[in-house]
Amino acid sequence: MFRLLFGLGVVVVILTVYAVVDCALFDRNRIRGVPRWAWILMIILLPVIGAVLWLVIGRGRRSTAANTGGRVTRSMAPDDDPDFLRGLDRVKDQDQRIRDLEQELADFDKMDPPADDTSHPGTAGVDPKKTEPGEGDQPGRRDA
Repeated sequence: MFRLLFGLGVVVVILTVYAVVDCALFDRNRIRGVPRWAWILMIILLPVIGAVLWLVIGRGRRSTAANTGGRVTRSMAPDDDPDFLRGLDRVKDQDQRIRDLEQELADFDKMDPPADDTSHPGTAGVDPKKTEPGEGDQPGRRDA
């Protein structure tokens, strides 16, 4: 039982300290209800209740103007956004470039003769069936 009460006491102290620090550092324009000093006093005198009230009521929500640094922004549809439309042109250019490269590769493959397994450099006139191990492309090398 003592461990449970000790654990709850630690949780209450941590919650109270967090709420006091949060209240002390919170933006003055966003504090709701009573002034900052009253919130801090309430959190200290009523540890659990004051901290919960601060976290639920006292902290004002951030407005959209505060999110954007004071400027008001409006959302627009993608077909009205010039940045999005410029990005589409870039995607079209990339797709065309990829098609051109694929065509060049296909043309290049048509120009190459088919590879023949018996024609290795340095093996002219050597019958692959009659060679000893170690004879072939690399003289002096003996493979087991």
